[in-house]
Amino acid sequence: FLFIASVAVAATLPPEIRDVFAKAQCQGCHNDNGVASSTRLKFPADETGEPAFVRSLEPLVNRARPVESRLIQMPTARLAHPGGERIKRGSAEETAVLAWIASLPAATAAAAEAPRARQSVLRRLTHSQYNQTVAELLGDQTQPARQFPTEDFVQGFTNSAEGQSISPLLAEAYAHAAARLARNAARSGKLPVCQDAACVARFVRIFGKAAFRRPLASEEVARFTKLADPQLIAEAMLQSPDFLFRSEPGAYGAASRLSYLLWNTLPDRELTRLAEVGALRGAPRIEAAARRLLADPRARLALDEFTGQWLRFDRVRNAIRERRLFPEFGAELAAAMTGETTRLFQHLVWNNRDFREFFRADYTFVNSSLAQLYGLAAPEREFSLVKFPGGTRRAGVLGHAGFLTMTSKPEETSPTERGLFVREHFLCQIVPPPPPGVNTTLPALMEERPMSNRERLGIHLSNPGCAACHRLVDPIGFGLEQFDAIGRFREKQVALVFPRVEKNKKNTRREGVQVQIPVDTTANIVGLANSDFTNAAEAGRILADSAVCQRCVVKQYFRYAMNRPESAADQPAIDAIFDRFRRSGFQFQELILGVVTSDRFLEEFVHAK
Repeated sequence: FLFIASVAVAATLPPEIRDVFAKAQCQGCHNDNGVASSTRLKFPADETGEPAFVRSLEPLVNRARPVESRLIQMPTARLAHPGGERIKRGSAEETAVLAWIASLPAATAAAAEAPRARQSVLRRLTHSQYNQTVAELLGDQTQPARQFPTEDFVQGFTNSAEGQSISPLLAEAYAHAAARLARNAARSGKLPVCQDAACVARFVRIFGKAAFRRPLASEEVARFTKLADPQLIAEAMLQSPDFLFRSEPGAYGAASRLSYLLWNTLPDRELTRLAEVGALRGAPRIEAAARRLLADPRARLALDEFTGQWLRFDRVRNAIRERRLFPEFGAELAAAMTGETTRLFQHLVWNNRDFREFFRADYTFVNSSLAQLYGLAAPEREFSLVKFPGGTRRAGVLGHAGFLTMTSKPEETSPTERGLFVREHFLCQIVPPPPPGVNTTLPALMEERPMSNRERLGIHLSNPGCAACHRLVDPIGFGLEQFDAIGRFREKQVALVFPRVEKNKKNTRREGVQVQIPVDTTANIVGLANSDFTNAAEAGRILADSAVCQRCVVKQYFRYAMNRPESAADQPAIDAIFDRFRRSGFQFQELILGVVTSDRFLEEFVHAK
């Protein structure tokens, strides 16, 4: 009994040890999505994962000589630690960890596995899905959701369930849109003119089944029939939670989930028929249905939604630039930038190519304006495939003007933003925000001593409160400094500097002067082996070959498909999806099929009943 009890106690972190690690901010980097995710030490998302976590510490502890344990030598910086000293040597915190290591029994593996949690997620139609759905239902192509309040990015995507509540402003927009859609449908003859209750009830059943993506219950039919007028019925249904939220039960839920993920709109007749005859049960049947949907042109437009959100095209479209430095930048060039990246993504997915080319491709898709920006000959056709010249330092998405623009400031590049984007979007690593009260302002560029971005960012590396995180992101961005704030290649950094103004002189207008500053592009990606690079082409090859990056691609699509971040309970499914992706030669369609046939995706159909 005492032995079993000791195992149970050891299988969880004592509160005082949990507090030590929390104070040292170990969890910020050592988790499945942290910058130290490739190491053996990964803290669980919550206490339910602690039994497995404690077992995972076996290779990192030495019970006989606790002070020699890597678990304490790394955070005390006795061994090289990218995060620096997080626990002071000789401190009470170190003493507590050493005592806990010594007390760990060797039989911790006997602890039971943590139960797999089930998550129930209520999904609202995104603005894009709303537009596509009313187009299918009513033939209305006016895209009313463009007038709705802007959707926020939550946990990386605008379709995250956590950010899908309905504000009073959005509710009012739904009401106005429903009234307008129903009125237009009635005027255009899309709605019937019913003369009796039987006609009205028939319309309620047919239109309601399409709008709610399921048959209506008899009491629902009776309630809507009382409205008598098809226009009022349509208006009411378009404001119903059963239309706005995807809460269909069982097989109808399976059809809806597949259709809204792969087509971004409601199920067609064939998918609904499969649901009704029970042909959407089990992974093989789901895969067969998904393959049909992927072969439809609607799948291409739907996947473009994922591409634009994952890669934050909104930041490119909304970017502004200093006109004196970048006179050619405008909406047209920004659209060409997102078009380039979209076409590379489409080329890889729909031609079943190795998706690792997204990071290392020595070719791209440009129009005349982008070709001029890149110093290439104008293509024969707009956005046709063109090869980069041999020895180019531009390749893959890291060399795309869109990525380089969205991670820059109006007047100059931002190595920090570029490195942060790579960490968060391509490695799925969460970099903690700056500590409260830290001054993030860089030294101003002055005429008497203009400094490169590397020199200016050195101030962060000299501040202990900033250095731990900036060591993780800035070196990545330094390797991309050969590209300016709109993605144009440069040998030197061109900046606007201003003469210093004497304090006693007020209202003195300062005219900026353009200066050229040498750039140093030696760089590396801390945490990835053999990751030194000096340009976008080399960085892209490192990412393409990294299992962390490959797995991140899987996680990003999984998050988008599930409308939520992954949890510890999802890890077996993600492992299986990644294995299928890898075995296919990294074909993205196989990744999609792996997600929709995963037990986590299918479980939500079952538990939605």
